[in-house]
Order: sequence, then C-alpha cells, then structure tokens
Amino acid sequence: MTLTATSFPRPIEHNGLGRLVSAMSDILAVTWRNLLGYKRVPQLLVFSTIQPVIFVLMFRYVFGGAITVPGVSYVDYLMPGIFTQVVVFGSVGTAIGLAADLNTGLLERFRSLPMARPAVLAGRTTADLARNVFVVLLMAAVGFVVGFRVHTSAPEFIAGLALVLLFGYTFSWVFATVGLWVRDPESAQAAAFPVLAPLVFASSAFVPTNTMPDWLRVFAEHQPVSVTATAVRGLMLSGASTSDIVQAVAWSAAILLVFVPLAIWRYQRTA
Repeated sequence: MTLTATSFPRPIEHNGLGRLVSAMSDILAVTWRNLLGYKRVPQLLVFSTIQPVIFVLMFRYVFGGAITVPGVSYVDYLMPGIFTQVVVFGSVGTAIGLAADLNTGLLERFRSLPMARPAVLAGRTTADLARNVFVVLLMAAVGFVVGFRVHTSAPEFIAGLALVLLFGYTFSWVFATVGLWVRDPESAQAAAFPVLAPLVFASSAFVPTNTMPDWLRVFAEHQPVSVTATAVRGLMLSGASTSDIVQAVAWSAAILLVFVPLAIWRYQRTA
C-alpha cells in the first residue's frame, strides 16, 4: 500500500493546536513513506553503509600508520571525524531523493493533497535522520572492533553522537535545497562534491589542522565540519569545553535558520 498524507487520520483544524497536530501527522506519513523505500529497496541502505566502513578501514589500516597525533592514538582521533563525515556525505541522499521525486511527479501529487506544505521536506529529512541513526551506530560498532575507545563517559559519548546527528540533520536541509534547485538526481549528486570536498577534507576530521599551511588552517579550524568534529572529539576523548559545544550547536542552528526557509521557498516554486 502506498502511503500518502491522507494515510493517517487528520483532526479537525479548529485552532492552532489542531493545525499543528495535522502537520505532525503529515510529517509522520511522509517520513514513513520514505523509510518504506529502504525496506523495498534494501540496497539503498546497504550501499549507504559500505562507504563509511571502507573509510574506517582505509584510514585505520592504510593511512593510520603514517599519521601521528600527539597524545592520542590515531584511531581514537579518527572515529569522531568519521562520524561527522558519514552524516555529511549521507545528506547527499536527501538531494538525490527529492530530485527523483520531483522527476516522477510525486511532489506535484503531494501539492494536490490537503497537507501542510513543509511536511514533504520535513518528512524527507526526518527519514534521513533515522537512517543516520542506524549508520552512526554501525560506525560506532565498527570503530570499537578496530580499536576505538571512549575515554570520557557513556553520557558524553551519547551526547557526541547526538551532536553528530544534529549536524547531519542540518546538512539534509542544505541538500534538500540543492536537490530542489537542480531537479535531477545525477546533477544533485554531482553538485554535492564541490560543497563537500573542501568541508570534509580541508578540516580536522582526519588530520590535525596544525599540519596545514597557514592560509588553509584559518579556514579549516573555523568551518562547521571542523568545529563539530572538535566538539565530538572532546566529548568522546577528553571532555569537550562548553565553548566547543556551543560553537558546534551554533553552526547547526545558523545553517538551519538559512536553509529551512530557503528549501521551503524553493519547494513552493518548484513542485
């Protein structure tokens, strides 16, 4: 059975609370519809986990022997960066999925239904958040197998994972905008690389920034991937400072403030 926004009972919208409940029902329906896609095409979930596993093994056993991080084993330094990299790369799926729905006419179908306009995008990004939960937990398990250890506490480790998931949700909205703008799955995937390459590889995710040239280090130390990876690394290894956590949350909040309304605006003019 195909789920639409009318698959769940809709309350009578007498007031603001009723409208809010209706919108939440719409978001739930769209989220469930997107999650069912992983059940019907499990290859989508399988391939979204293979790449992160390869990254862990490659950096751990191929590059790890050549990279030295003072005061900490490289695998412990690496895994918080891998968590951050995984959710950022995974957010490209939001762009590809929305572009594919746009091409098939599904978004036009949604627009014809009596549903909250932001529900399509919120449902898509929420489904991708659920996928990220699975992928991040899998990466944590792989990390423990290859030698990663938490040096703080279980609550701080969980807080670090929550910060990673917030960051991934943030970038889902960035690439929701990209997918709606380019309108084609292949183009959406191609458009992601110029954004992701400098953010992920010119960052502290895989190597300390003090090994970089001065002109690059200024960018690398203050861009959102590095800030988030540093906060997560602190939570898992040495105890993050309040400043690190605040900066990471501030980056996510700022990106959401820009791209949530931008994605909704683009959806209203594209679908």
